[in-house]
Amino acid sequence: MRDQGNFYPLIFIKLGGSLITEKAKPLTARQDVLERAAKEISQVWFQNPSLHLLIGHGSGSFGHSEAKKYNTQDGIRDPAGWMGFARVWYAANLLNRMVINALQQQGLPALAFSPLSMIISHNKRITAWNIQPLRAALDARLLPVIQGDVIFDEMLGGCILSTEDLFVHLVPYFQPQQVLLAGIEPGVWADYPVCTRLLDVISPSTDLFSHHANSSLQGSRAPDVTGGMAAKVKQSLAMIQSSSSTEVYIFSGEKEKAIENALQGKPQGTKITAAP
Repeated sequence: MRDQGNFYPLIFIKLGGSLITEKAKPLTARQDVLERAAKEISQVWFQNPSLHLLIGHGSGSFGHSEAKKYNTQDGIRDPAGWMGFARVWYAANLLNRMVINALQQQGLPALAFSPLSMIISHNKRITAWNIQPLRAALDARLLPVIQGDVIFDEMLGGCILSTEDLFVHLVPYFQPQQVLLAGIEPGVWADYPVCTRLLDVISPSTDLFSHHANSSLQGSRAPDVTGGMAAKVKQSLAMIQSSSSTEVYIFSGEKEKAIENALQGKPQGTKITAAP
């Protein structure tokens, strides 16, 4: 659903909360990993002047620990809940500022687009989002950055949407060639938590939710109020079903050059594709 004439190489990339924070330690960033990721993004950005990127990031030990404390993901019911809503926003945005700083320090034209100020949902489904500012930023080859965030919700008062939730909404409008989800797991395990065999490819015909229901599609080891790997796979399938030309990769950004290689068309990990 791109506007006519708006054709350029476009990739969505998520820096997972598990990758850029110490997810089991509240409000603790992995600054060295964040700086390395920003450097690798900049290497590809400046080498490929036609490439356009939209970056998302998780909240990790910033947003998730606060959200778990206040049960923000279940909706807002009282003044204490609204205080928690504000605390989750504050924590998530501390990390967002660190991400923007890391990207800007590499000379990248990174701009924060706060989901809280742009989106309304109804029972955790996005009902209103003016995406024109995002499109204008991409057309100008700026670097828009979005994040998992608290959102005002018409039914629940407030809720939390993950970066993958936001990507699911945006993919049919922008139709990126790839969506790269960089975390700490090297892909989707077929035998989690033993973790000896990765799934190379997942498609809509893959019988994941029965055969692997008690293995690869487990939640996160650390606090994760947005569903862990199970939600990530379901949302990835939703992305490729809304844009059959898009491929999603779930991979680890832990090793040096993993993010750079993925952006250069050499991603590792589990590929999620519309092809059978």
